Amino acid sequence: MSRDTSESSIDTTGEAASLDELREEIEDIDREIVELIARRTYVADSVAQVKAERDLPTTDENQEERVMERAGRNAEQFDVDSNLVKAVFRLLIELNKVEQRENR
Repeated sequence: MSRDTSESSIDTTGEAASLDELREEIEDIDREIVELIARRTYVADSVAQVKAERDLPTTDENQEERVMERAGRNAEQFDVDSNLVKAVFRLLIELNKVEQRENR
């Protein structure tokens, strides 16, 4: 398995972490996920501005395909179900496209 848990507070050497500690770990991860989604959305908004300035279409199927391929590779690298990861990225892409269309 190639998961990177170097920053995790989970003790895998013997003593099991308490349920509360594990839940705190999940809360921290959830906050980080939301922060990353916010960062991604901010950058996607900047991309939308550039597209609008250059009169480019909202949808770029080649770029979307590259994002999905990269998501699949990253999922494999971290031993996560690639269908799940790709579904999350499809949702993120669709949400960004909706925002782009609404802001034009």
